[in-house]
Amino acid sequence: MATRRALHAVAESVIAGPQYRTAGTIRLRVTPGGFGGLVAPLRVEGAELVWPDGRVPLAGTCRQLADAAGVPVGPPEGLYADGSGVGPDEPVVVDADMAADLADWFARGEQALRWFGDPVLWPEHFDLGVAADRVNYGISPGDAAHPAPYAYVGPWEPRRGPFWNAPFGALRPAAELPDADALGAFLAEGRAAAERDPVATG
Repeated sequence: MATRRALHAVAESVIAGPQYRTAGTIRLRVTPGGFGGLVAPLRVEGAELVWPDGRVPLAGTCRQLADAAGVPVGPPEGLYADGSGVGPDEPVVVDADMAADLADWFARGEQALRWFGDPVLWPEHFDLGVAADRVNYGISPGDAAHPAPYAYVGPWEPRRGPFWNAPFGALRPAAELPDADALGAFLAEGRAAAERDPVATG
């Protein structure tokens, strides 16, 4: 959990925030070994922050990491209320093995989600997702409600039926989705259920 929280903080305050202030977008993307800016040349690779002419270990605070990369620290202002909850001067702790596991999960998710469109890694909830036909498809590294990584399908209008097992739609733990094919099958099942099942009312 500490690693997930730290990576979320770096995504939000070292990459997305500075990118938003210079380029007007908070969108991030999956990159080899981790994730990075859609426009900003900053990225996380394993347990390091990387930019064109340098790299540093993910240690210390977000402010120190931002200073090393030459960007102003802080999340995007005024766009959302949630986030990592990590302040700029709070120490971040990243375990290299856990970071590698999350990078692998993001890579599997990106491969499977491309069936629906171009996935975006959003800094607010640190989830990788894409919307198609009024349904959100995505993966999360975990959150307060579901600490372990999971995949999700979230229709904009809630559905009724056995597939839907979460307040927002449906989720499946990453432990049950060992590869991109299994993940893709779950997402495809969700698409079929969203097309088939009636909209919940009342």
